[in-house]
Amino acid sequence: MGLIRLDRFLTEFGIGSRTLVKDLIRKKKISVNGNIVSLPEAKVDPEVDQIAVNGEFITYQKFEYYMLNKPQGVVSAVSDRFDKTVVELITESSRKGLIPIGRLDKDTEGLMLITNDKALEHLLLSPKKHVDKTYYARIDGCVTREDAALFEAGMKIDDTIVVKPASLMILTQAEESEILLTIQEGKFHQVKKMFEAVGKPVKFLKRISLGPLTLDETLSAGEYRSLNADEIAKLMEYKNFGLQEM
Repeated sequence: MGLIRLDRFLTEFGIGSRTLVKDLIRKKKISVNGNIVSLPEAKVDPEVDQIAVNGEFITYQKFEYYMLNKPQGVVSAVSDRFDKTVVELITESSRKGLIPIGRLDKDTEGLMLITNDKALEHLLLSPKKHVDKTYYARIDGCVTREDAALFEAGMKIDDTIVVKPASLMILTQAEESEILLTIQEGKFHQVKKMFEAVGKPVKFLKRISLGPLTLDETLSAGEYRSLNADEIAKLMEYKNFGLQEM
């Protein structure tokens, strides 16, 4: 990260406004490497210096990664005038700049990655990277092998949009079918429109994987956790490979 003004760093970290931070400095509540700081413009290196606010050290991480099991009724956005957002569900982080990677419809549940790593966002969402996204769905109607063949060939979902081949696995066949669908795009309402194209509306939709990540089944809707070391390693392997290709 390099050198940065102390007040700017603390504000961006989420400690409070510039005014509040300056007030904490004035009250001698902030120290760097054990020394009380008196100047808001003092330069610090958050990756090296030990910074404490009210005696509590700030642990600096350049990037944060959270796995969220998105519930229905929450929108995939940073902020919204009317609805609660997925970023607002991440209550344990004070870091600004968190963003959701990959949209899910308001009534769709499942895996979302929340992070401040914008380079990773670009790679996971780029249409050129062919990132797998797998969904579980309950479908109103009997899904058939003929439907699977249409999906696997690529299909038109309206007058102008043609989607790439997708892998459809039929779990149960009845008046209400259960399926797993893997796509490599993220067009608007894509999964719903694909099934509407064969006359079988989606009744329930949940994303269960995104690239190298699989939804933790112990997370109830609305719950989240930080990625573990193995999951972060898989993401970094993917990220580094993708950056080399660019």
